[in-house]
Formats: sequence, structure tokens, C-alpha cells
Amino acid sequence: MIDLFLDSGAFSAFTKKIKIDIQEYIEYIKENKRYINLYANLDVIGDAEGTLKNQEIMEKAGLSPIPCFHAGEDFSYLDHYIENYDYISLGGVAQLGRRAGVWMEDCFNRICSGDGFPKVKVHGFAVTSLKLMMKFPWYSVDSTSWVMTSRMGSVYVPIFRNGEYIYDENSWKVCVSEKSPNVKDAGKHITTFAPEARDVICNYFKLKGFILEELASDYMKRDELNIIYFNDLEKTFPEWPWSYKRKKVGSLI
Repeated sequence: MIDLFLDSGAFSAFTKKIKIDIQEYIEYIKENKRYINLYANLDVIGDAEGTLKNQEIMEKAGLSPIPCFHAGEDFSYLDHYIENYDYISLGGVAQLGRRAGVWMEDCFNRICSGDGFPKVKVHGFAVTSLKLMMKFPWYSVDSTSWVMTSRMGSVYVPIFRNGEYIYDENSWKVCVSEKSPNVKDAGKHITTFAPEARDVICNYFKLKGFILEELASDYMKRDELNIIYFNDLEKTFPEWPWSYKRKKVGSLI
């Protein structure tokens, strides 16, 4: 049985200037509830009050959507969600770029108690940075990076050191596609890696049940390997909940 977390698609709709009807969204969830484990509120990008109203509309319809707090919104909305829900989400991260970490610190300083443990479960929309995933006590995150990486002909391979593959550092992103335009870019396409590094990469493929030739020609195989990578990465994280270490005043870390 696969656990499914349904995103409302509000951000995609916003970027494409498409309006999602909340009643249609509610009916879709009800009609497919046997397949859906969790589902997000239909958030209104740029309108925290509108997002809250949609939360209330869905709840009045008998649903229990996960509320979403967005970057740029007044923190009083986050405080409301922390106080009234046991599972919330943070969105709008992608648009922040390098400022995402600072905003997340502000959020988790409210989400976590004095001992650093989160008061509620937190889902991070579009959280792709390994550094940010490891720094904050997320309960869950999502990202399309694994499938976009695959479609661009690449796979994730953990760094290899002292005889083992390391997951708590940024991985290699190795292009294996025969059609890749990056063949001449050193350190990107597998043909440009040093022989020793290629051996390490191909050994990782073998350990996970794949061979280079099939990964080079089949994006679904690349999808599968990337899913395996993130499943293995997840196993290296401490069991939730774990304590968030707040940055000390004056610290640059």
C-alpha cells in the first residue's frame, strides 16, 4: 500500500494563472479518499487570510486538510496553526533562494519548544536542500528534484569515502544519458569522471540492482534509482522528533 500526500496544486495554478475551484477540490478528495492518506489545504498564494478561509471551508465540509503557512505572511498565522493543529506545512520556500534558511529559522524558533523539540509535525513544500533538510526537524518534505534530475538524464550517487557511501553530504549528480548535451562537462557526465570515480559510481549502481547501460537509456530506471537514493537518505536521519539546535546570538553558523 502506497501512502499518498495530495498537494492542492495551488502554486502551479498561481504561476499559470489558473483558478482552482475549492468545491471541486473538496469533491475530488471525497471521491478518492480511499487512496489519499493526507491532503493539503487549498492555499491562496499571497493571501494568508484567504488561505485560512479555505482551511475553514474544507473543515466545514468534513475534511481535515493540513494548513500551510507561506514565506512573506504574518507570523500570527503560523502561531495560529501551531496552536490549533498537530500537522502543518511551510510553503513558498523556492522563491526565497538563499534566504530560505533564515526564514526557516524564524519559523522553527516558533515551532519548537525551549528544548528544541517541535510542538507539531511539519511538512516542507519544495524543500530540496540537504543542508536544510538536516538542520530542521521536519516530519516530511517533498520535491520534484528527483524526477526532474532523472528526466535530464542524471542520477544521485552518494559520496564514497573510507570504504562506504556517505549520505550526510551533498551527493554526486551524475549524468548517464546517452543523449546528454553535457558529455564534455567534467564531473557531470559519467564519461568525464576519473576511472576510479567511475568504478565507485558503477559499483553503487550494481549494489542497488542496476547497470549503467539501462540507466543510460531508460528514464524510469533512473526514477527508480533516485527514489532508492532518497529512501536510503531518509534512513540516515534521526527518528522524529529530534531537537533543533537554535543558532546562538552572534553566531554566523
